[in-house]
Amino acid sequence: MPLLAGVDQVEAVHKPSLDPLFRLLASDLECVNRLILERMQSPVALIPQLAGHIIASGGKRLRPMLTLGCARLCGYEGTRHVALAAAVEFIHTATLLHDDVVDASDLRRGRDTANALWGNKPAILVGDFLFSRSFELMVADGSLRILEILSRASSVIAEGEVLQLMTQNNLQTTEASYLEVIQAKTAELFAAASRIGAVVAERPPREETALDRFGRDLGTAFQLVDDMLDFSARQTELGKCIGDDFRDGKVTLPILLSFSRGNDEERIFWRRALEEMDQRAGDLDRAIALMAQHGALAETLVRARGYAANAIDALSVFPDGPERRALVEAASFATERTV
Repeated sequence: MPLLAGVDQVEAVHKPSLDPLFRLLASDLECVNRLILERMQSPVALIPQLAGHIIASGGKRLRPMLTLGCARLCGYEGTRHVALAAAVEFIHTATLLHDDVVDASDLRRGRDTANALWGNKPAILVGDFLFSRSFELMVADGSLRILEILSRASSVIAEGEVLQLMTQNNLQTTEASYLEVIQAKTAELFAAASRIGAVVAERPPREETALDRFGRDLGTAFQLVDDMLDFSARQTELGKCIGDDFRDGKVTLPILLSFSRGNDEERIFWRRALEEMDQRAGDLDRAIALMAQHGALAETLVRARGYAANAIDALSVFPDGPERRALVEAASFATERTV
């Protein structure tokens, strides 16, 4: 199966990377990781055991890096951004625990999920514990403005997850409704993580708004690419089985585009597989073939690149420098992860 069905692959002279951001933030990230390890401890032994498992498999720490990087971009020289970045990571990790239970997922980034190892109840309760830890860190920071931004983000994320349940198995979902879901469940935390970098540095509203836009468009691009990769990437690269969204009946942009561009016979197939959940051998391969035929994956990537370009444009209010360049490259990386 091709790595990226329906998308032309062009070898870039310079492949975007998170490495410049990692290098700039290395010492801050080390402090964040130490704080995360410290705050996930509990006398209830299962809590640090389960939390440590999900945090260790949580990926590149992109969201806390946005908080650290945006604070640096705004000239912040204190230490408050470290605890706030940890709070952002705890919110993200809690949502991962809850998502895996809702989706009945067995794998995350190539490792067994917490719910697969310990069951649904412990995974949900430890997710609640991590949410609580994030709010303890926010309260300790003392800024009502930051508490407002991050608590609002937590609420919107939950709304997005519920909205996704409402659109699942429903091929009448509009692209607008789909975007509403991903902007709530993914982009909102990217936006909040970026915005608080300006707040902690006490920058003017114009810069706050710019970083909110940067994070929001970056998060939207990131999720669009994730939804595309579910039908195009090998398990070893994503750490999950290809076609998870298809098997769960999630209606994402590649599916919406394929459905809308298909003929009557193809729409009957999509309704059987996703609305009736009558999935048969070979259905996933047929779905991917239809996506390639109708350019659905290529179109999803084009849309993602558009959002990434908007995110980069939002940074134009800041002077050029290593922080801005590293954040620009991070935005490019979001859409070029497999291309």
